[in-house]
Amino acid sequence: MHHPLQTAVAVAAALVASAFGLSTLERWLSRRRRHELAWAVALGMFALAAAALAAGAQAGWSGAAFRIFYLFGAIADVPVLALGTVYLLGGRRTGDRAAVVVGTFVVFAAGVLVSTRLRAPLPRDQLAQGSAVFQPLPRILAALGSAGGAVVILAGAVWSAWRVWRERAPRHLLWSNGLIAAGTLVLAAGGTLNSVVGAMTAFAITLLAGIVCIFAGFLVAAGAARGERAIPPARPWWPSAAAGARPTAATSAGAGAGAPPLSAGARATPGAAASLRARGAATPRS
Repeated sequence: MHHPLQTAVAVAAALVASAFGLSTLERWLSRRRRHELAWAVALGMFALAAAALAAGAQAGWSGAAFRIFYLFGAIADVPVLALGTVYLLGGRRTGDRAAVVVGTFVVFAAGVLVSTRLRAPLPRDQLAQGSAVFQPLPRILAALGSAGGAVVILAGAVWSAWRVWRERAPRHLLWSNGLIAAGTLVLAAGGTLNSVVGAMTAFAITLLAGIVCIFAGFLVAAGAARGERAIPPARPWWPSAAAGARPTAATSAGAGAGAPPLSAGARATPGAAASLRARGAATPRS
């Protein structure tokens, strides 16, 4: 009944998803951007699905563990992850409309999973396929959620990559979108691997590999953004700018007497501003 390999891989996937979700939640708490909240919720669902997979692999499958895994892993997770893409690329108004659709879909799916009866007993030592134990409706919901959400995520990644290429934006954006798209494809490949290595091993491998790829894309984008914010802005040339005051005519005239005037629209570097202040201090007073 115990499957150490599947349990270890599923636990690793749950830990990576939890770390990713907490990082995204922290960003949402500081910025209040709705796409980050959607991603944090989706990653929490991912962690729950991976934890249910680990519990089923270690202690044997129960009805509750299988329903949690199927709801959060096969139906609800990818649409909520795609909702973050809609917020990011489509704006708040479009995202709010999509949130109503996705929220209704998830609540309806949860009601179906809770109320539906299993048409066959669950095997305790292996992950059952939905077609073997569920009626058609839960399987239709899983197909709609996974396929529709994956299409939205992939389309968003391709569109973002095209914008990066067209506008010649920094290359890290292209890498981050590529990693996110690759992670989504890996997650969608779980069903294909069922016939090769078995359902439980396939889902464990794809859960871990997919979330690692998506997390890597997030880290590439976030790391580059931190590097850009670390560059300090150029300081204004007038000495009184630190106090928030604009230069007076006397200040401008005094600065101009000790140094050549700056051209219109030019910005002085901090070193130039210090040089100007030193020259002003060295000028003898009448």
